[in-house]
Amino acid sequence: MNKKSEKSGKKSAKKSSQLVIRVEKSERDAFVQLCDELDTSAAREIRHFMRRFVDEHKNG
Repeated sequence: MNKKSEKSGKKSAKKSSQLVIRVEKSERDAFVQLCDELDTSAAREIRHFMRRFVDEHKNG
């Protein structure tokens, strides 16, 4: 079990899809560096954003 699963008490499902986006290299590099400094991953933060965005907008 990974650290994230141990904290939440649930096992993560294996990811089965990809989303490819184009961003400026400088923006991507700054984002990845900040994620590293905050001890998280860029993918984790983008997934978090997507879940929150869908939750906020699914009923309206």
